[in-house]
Amino acid sequence: MEQDTMTVETFDDPFEALGVAKAEAANMTFRADVLLAIREQVRSWGLSQEKAAARLGVTRPRLSDLLRGQVDKFSLDALVNIATAAGLRLTIEVGGDRAA
Repeated sequence: MEQDTMTVETFDDPFEALGVAKAEAANMTFRADVLLAIREQVRSWGLSQEKAAARLGVTRPRLSDLLRGQVDKFSLDALVNIATAAGLRLTIEVGGDRAA
């Protein structure tokens, strides 16, 4: 009786596992990280969505997309602007293998 063998692959990030190009995966990962930080900040305020949206300078439906984690609806620029309005300070850390 023949047994099937299974190959297990591991990936550094979930986007790579989905076959997304490295540059696009880096962008998606950074956007997701910023979105999560904004969401945490907004929730800490304990405000209604209407008031939180006004504080961020976005519409309530836009804030709702953010709070539901709809990262695909936000550009990196938009997230940086919203994060700044939320009082967050963003930093980018660059490093890695130059040969890659």
